[in-house]
Amino acid sequence: MATTTSDRKSFLNRLSGKDKSEQTEMTFFDHIEELRWHIMRSVIAWLVGAILIFINIDWVYDNLILAPANEKFVTYGALCKFGQWLHVGDAFCMPPVKIDFQVTEVNGTFSSAITIAMIGGIILAFPYIFWELWRFIKPALSPKERKYGRGSIFWVSLCFFTGAAFGYYLLAPFTFNFLASFTLGKSGMIQYRPAINDYIDSLTNLILGCGIAFELPVLCYVLAKIGLITGSFLKKYFKFAFVIILVVAAIITPSPDWTSQFLVAIPLVVLYWISIILASRVERRKLKEEKEWS
Repeated sequence: MATTTSDRKSFLNRLSGKDKSEQTEMTFFDHIEELRWHIMRSVIAWLVGAILIFINIDWVYDNLILAPANEKFVTYGALCKFGQWLHVGDAFCMPPVKIDFQVTEVNGTFSSAITIAMIGGIILAFPYIFWELWRFIKPALSPKERKYGRGSIFWVSLCFFTGAAFGYYLLAPFTFNFLASFTLGKSGMIQYRPAINDYIDSLTNLILGCGIAFELPVLCYVLAKIGLITGSFLKKYFKFAFVIILVVAAIITPSPDWTSQFLVAIPLVVLYWISIILASRVERRKLKEEKEWS
């Protein structure tokens, strides 16, 4: 029987070792070893990002960390101009606020710098960390599943950074403005001077929480590909999902202000309906393929 061109190429690849991963079956300990190297490379990327931030900690602290609590932050002026463009007056204008922070621990400044560097390192290295995760699970996928996974690193990173930007530029100013302007009692004896560690924890929770929450469309798309959910299923249980969205919004926002929770809930609802559209497309494509096979 004559050999085809593809057979010859496959034979040459096997001789050159290109198909070694396909020819040899990995044991459980081989998978553990492979996972260990993926984790080590991810940790190294994380530490590199953290070191870069720690080296420039003064600039990061002044221009990024303290910016949402500054009365000159870009969001305050942009929202005010947006309200005037809508002809609603000063409805979107927030009163300027200036927060005086304090350090209540001996190692407060150093621990704050470490926290900023570690969280910032995760944010910087996020695309690479996800790429390592994709490299680990990719060999276990079928060629069709690999095809569907093309561009996943871009879309996952885009959703994460979009959510992080939303939490930083929109949610954080509303939250800190509300907390700073909230007064307790009329004596005026209480001065608002939060600890810098509490502020950094709140800011990082907002950024990371929104970044993870904005991964909802990607998660629903993957679950739809697997066959665990469908677009009709998401539509049917939207009212229950809406309650869960409100709970998630309340968890992400550190303040009890309904405005901040509303700002989180609205984009999550939009993301949920985007997930419905994506899952419905996957469902229609599967039905079309089933008809073609039948």
